[in-house]
Amino acid sequence: MQVLIVEDDAALGLFLEKGLKLEGHDVERVEDGEAALERLSEGRPDLLVLDLSLPKRDGVEVLEQMQGSFGSTVVLVLTGRGLVEERVRCLDLGADDFLLKPFSFHELVARCRALLRRRERFADPILRHGDVEMNRLERSVKRNGRAVELTSKEFALLEYMMQRKERCCSRAELLTSVWQMPEDAGTNVVDVYVNYLRKKLSTADVDGGEGHAIVETIRGQGYRMNGAISAKKLPARVPIYIGTSTMVEA
Repeated sequence: MQVLIVEDDAALGLFLEKGLKLEGHDVERVEDGEAALERLSEGRPDLLVLDLSLPKRDGVEVLEQMQGSFGSTVVLVLTGRGLVEERVRCLDLGADDFLLKPFSFHELVARCRALLRRRERFADPILRHGDVEMNRLERSVKRNGRAVELTSKEFALLEYMMQRKERCCSRAELLTSVWQMPEDAGTNVVDVYVNYLRKKLSTADVDGGEGHAIVETIRGQGYRMNGAISAKKLPARVPIYIGTSTMVEA
């Protein structure tokens, strides 16, 4: 899971970062509201842990600027403020839950899990990337309308990467999130299963051409869904002649 922590208390922020990394998550941390908005403009994490009392722009301003456009991101607000009116305002702006300071790290992790389960329950069961369609309820995958048979682990790997669209996933992240193994485990299982997916989802199987891999390697970083495949190709504009001289484009 990708987590963004926005906390200006360096000691608390570092504590949360280390703790969530030990839980197996990919964690980034920034210390002010402007840096948070800049990071969120680049892509949405799975979980946003947002303090309200921030320099430059506070947490409420971050929520206002986002205008509820968090997509699938779960927002957990940390605050020492006890005003009910402020909590209501934040919830109306897109926050999912609150945690009052001081708090237990174990409670924070438990709340995050519960929020993610709740969000997942109401999420669209259909994931799409280009001509690949995954139905998470039926546990089925199609490419260009044709069924693709995947094992349970291949399905889990593809699901994880499709949920992150075109973000690069490191081998360590995939190992901890999909296989629940320590990131320093001495195994090449991620590379092996990526190759399995590439073969089963090859465009050569769909159109008979050479094609290109739907999962691409980012040298020294990991793997991501191929952005070239997700881009929709517009139909060609074909000239249509009406009568003998009038021409329009379709």
